[in-house]
Amino acid sequence: MLCSARRTAALLLAPALLLTACGGSGHDGADATQPAGAGYPRTIDNCGHKVTVKSAPKRALSLNQGTTEILLSLGLADRMVGTATWTDPVMKGLEKANATVPRLADNAPSFEKALDIEPDFVTASFVSTLGKGGVATRDQFEKLGVPTYVSPSDCSAGRDPDSGGDGSRSTPLTLDTVYAEIRDLAHAFGVDERGEKLIARLKQRVRTATEGLDAPGVSLMYWFANSQSPYLGGCCGAPGAITRAVGAKNAFSDTHDEWPQINWETVADRDPDVIVLGDLTRKQQTAETARAKMRFLETNAATRNLTAVKKKRYVLLSGQAMNPSIRTVEGVEQVAAGLRHFGLAK
Repeated sequence: MLCSARRTAALLLAPALLLTACGGSGHDGADATQPAGAGYPRTIDNCGHKVTVKSAPKRALSLNQGTTEILLSLGLADRMVGTATWTDPVMKGLEKANATVPRLADNAPSFEKALDIEPDFVTASFVSTLGKGGVATRDQFEKLGVPTYVSPSDCSAGRDPDSGGDGSRSTPLTLDTVYAEIRDLAHAFGVDERGEKLIARLKQRVRTATEGLDAPGVSLMYWFANSQSPYLGGCCGAPGAITRAVGAKNAFSDTHDEWPQINWETVADRDPDVIVLGDLTRKQQTAETARAKMRFLETNAATRNLTAVKKKRYVLLSGQAMNPSIRTVEGVEQVAAGLRHFGLAK
């Protein structure tokens, strides 16, 4: 537990530079068949950090919706003391468990507020959340004896978070990185078997959604947010993983930025067959909801004559499905279903 003196000291620490050189996701090889509570301490290789957990966490804080939904899916609500930074309603099936976990903030909480709940383990989906300018750096938490974990999808090999937009990837993201995160967190909490069962269910969902699906030549455009200078899905993030899974092509596969901002005239030139719309509940950018996006597309001079707009070929996804997360599998399912509904898949 953190005492008030340590909490005050933490707030006076100068932010440490976040280590961004990232290695592969892995763990120390403790026997996955051991009961929770056995085999500690456990060490996980995570984004250039050695994360050592002395015992199974009992007071976990998740600072992003993506990591929150993994912990809830692993049945760990009773070991969570807070969540933060939400873009969407919680994933279906997790509503009851989520209701038992306090929400510190819809967006990022202050470092002081995070410490007030005395976490013994902190997770985040993004390097920026546990970095300079975020809630706090990993070093600030770890100097207080609180281990931290960042989703490997945000620091995997080939990702450059400082390249513009939301960063770029020289290597395409795969769902294996999401599965590795589940495996790491399950290991940290001593529920390895639950992790493997969850991964198996997710893999089966992908197989079921894409079985017999073939959509060669069908172009998809992914619009996350912002109508003035839209954030569109590049080649190698979650939209790329979804597109490859359904056998289609990304209209902006020639850019390695995660979410490049591209003008509408360029979109008109590409004229995608299907537009995948982020249906967000947050209120940070223009055109957050799918309804607002459709209204814009159907009235803007540069977009109203797009093939997808005239034929109303829209697929609606949660923001979480459009970022690397457990819900990217949900994205595969919904895009696959959309392609079949529009008669574009063989």
